[in-house]
Formats: sequence, C-alpha cells, structure tokens
Amino acid sequence: MITNTTEVAIVGAGAAGITVAMTLHDRGADFEIFDDHRRVGDSWRERYRSLRLFTPRRLVALPGLQPDLGYFAYPTGFQFADYLEDYVEQRRVPVQLATRVDRLTRIADSGFRLELSTGRQVLARRVIVTAGAHRIPVTPGFATQLDPSIRQLHSLQYAGPEQLAAGPVLVVGAGNSGTDLALEAKANGHPVVLAGRQLGEVPFPIDSPVANLLAGMVIRRLRRLTIDTEKGRAAKAAQLGHGLMLIRNKERDLLRAGVVRVGRVEGVRDGKPIVDGQAFEAATVVWCTGSRPDVDWIDIDGVVAPDGHPIEHRGIADAEPRLGFVGLDFQYAAASSTLTGFAQDACYVVNRLLEPGMAAAERLAAEPLSHHVGLARGNRAPT
Repeated sequence: MITNTTEVAIVGAGAAGITVAMTLHDRGADFEIFDDHRRVGDSWRERYRSLRLFTPRRLVALPGLQPDLGYFAYPTGFQFADYLEDYVEQRRVPVQLATRVDRLTRIADSGFRLELSTGRQVLARRVIVTAGAHRIPVTPGFATQLDPSIRQLHSLQYAGPEQLAAGPVLVVGAGNSGTDLALEAKANGHPVVLAGRQLGEVPFPIDSPVANLLAGMVIRRLRRLTIDTEKGRAAKAAQLGHGLMLIRNKERDLLRAGVVRVGRVEGVRDGKPIVDGQAFEAATVVWCTGSRPDVDWIDIDGVVAPDGHPIEHRGIADAEPRLGFVGLDFQYAAASSTLTGFAQDACYVVNRLLEPGMAAAERLAAEPLSHHVGLARGNRAPT
C-alpha cells in the first residue's frame, strides 16, 4: 500500500471544493483534492437534464474565468458542469478523479488517515469535506410498501421524462425540484398530481433582466442572514424543516399547466399511496422529499449524528477541530449551500483550521473570493 502525506485533504471537487482549494493556496497551504466522479462537474451532470440554476452567469463565475453564456443567462446543470471542468483544466487545479475516500479515521494527535478506493492511503494533518449536502436520497418509510408495479424514483435519480411509466404521475414534495418535475411530466402528456404544502414563492420572475440585476442585492441579504442572529436561527430552522420557497416556478404555472395540487401523502393502503384520505392510482411516484450528505465514510466518534448529518458549528466539527465542512445547508448563512455562499464559509473554515485564533478567522472570512485566485503550492496557474 502506497502512503502519501499532505497538509490538507479536500474531499470533493465541485464548486465548493475548488473554492476551498483556491483559499488554501492563498494561505500557502499544500493540499490534495479527491473526487469519486470520472469528470469534474459530474455531480451536476447526474441531475435532471432540464435543471437550470437560480444564479445568473455573472454571479456563478469563479475568479479568472466567466462561463461562455449571455450576461443575463442562467446556466443549466450541464453547462455549469462543463464550466467547472474547463476551470479546473485552465487553472491547473490538481484533482484526483475516480478516487473515492472509503474511510476517514483519526491518527492519535497527528492528523487523519484517508483510505482510498484505489488502494492507496493518504495521511493529512487536516481534512475539509466538500462532497455535497445532497447525495443520499431521503424517502418516507412507507415507500417500501408501495405495489412493485408502481415505478418509484427519487429526484436525485431522475434524469428525464423517459423514466416515467405510462400513466398518472404522483410527485411527492412541492419544492423547487418537485415543481420542476411535475411541470415536465405534465408537458410530456402525463396526468400529474403534486402532493405537498405550499412553501411560498419569489413574487417576481427571476429570469427577467431587472430581477437578474437585483440578484446581487438578494444574495448579499442571504449572506447576512446568519446563525449569529435570532432571525437567522429561526430562518435556518424553517429552511431545514420545510425546504425553500419556490424560486423560478409559480403556483399559477402549475395551475395553468393542469397539475393537480393536493395535500400530503399519508401512507400506503393495499399497495397504493393515500392522498388526502383517498387511494391514488399512480403509475409512477417521484419522491422529492429531500436528501442528506454522504458522510458515512467518516469513522470518527462524535462527528456524524444519527440522522446522517455532520455535528458542526460554522463548518468545524464539534468533536474534531481539524476537520471542516463547506457547502452544508445554512452552515452559517442562508447562502451557505449556494454557489455564491461558498467563499464566505471557505475562508472561515480554512482560517480556523490553519490559524485557530477566532479573531483572525472572522477578519479573513470577510475577504471576497476574488482575493483567492490560484492553486496549490507547487501547482501554479498560468498568468
């Protein structure tokens, strides 16, 4: 078994991982990035093909490279995946692809051991996990009681309408993904019932040029809505308990399309889902019922809660101060799990891990992402 050492190991080479890498470079730290996908950006290519981001082109860009899209354009998931791949190639970010971290353990007081799917192991003084907050589907326990003839998909598994069986579609969960999939199923000729509570909606069309220009102001407000305030803590509890309001889709869009809105799915009777007390004849059930991070490979006591979420404060593990996270839902601010929120958390986490003084971390966390361009020491980007 080959063993390498590094100062910081980053697990996950998405936008959050790249942001962390650039921040580490700014601090002069040595690092390695590990990702289990074949290509950079594959986590976006795995999402449904019709997905479009809520953040316009000018605000998703990493320093030094703009996506090749119109100024007011909102990238699709596939376009953003290709952008990340181009960015890593042009900036020469050192990423080890097709390399899954199977197990992370603590080595006494000297750091961590990462056991890789390639058979290699890496010793790191610090680890930052950026592998995504939404990797493992969450479905209600009664999903297993549905008749086997009913096709079941989770929104993380859905790619396009060709996966839907002929006949009625029940979409469970009326958030952004649920309404996207309901509208797409209806547009492809399926009778569609959408189950779930109304979460509210952005009261204007976000794709308009005016709304696009106002996006920066909205994002600044989301960055300031933090767990340091009572209002922010209340917003975090609401977001994690009920999901986000509708951002692009509107209730009138569902009504106009002919999507039937109902209440919650209450369970299963005789193999059929029960909706508002009545059995529903569904050919396909699509669960848009949430997801959780994939952190089961972290084998360190006190780091992962029974519900599968990290136990942390502002991205620093409670039980292990040398282990950090970036990209978790409402990790610090309402923007934490968004493309525009990674930089704030990356600066804080990196500076806490490398420089434990809280005052310095608070000061450096305020620096804009544009200050953190570059790559690992010894892996310089072209000027």
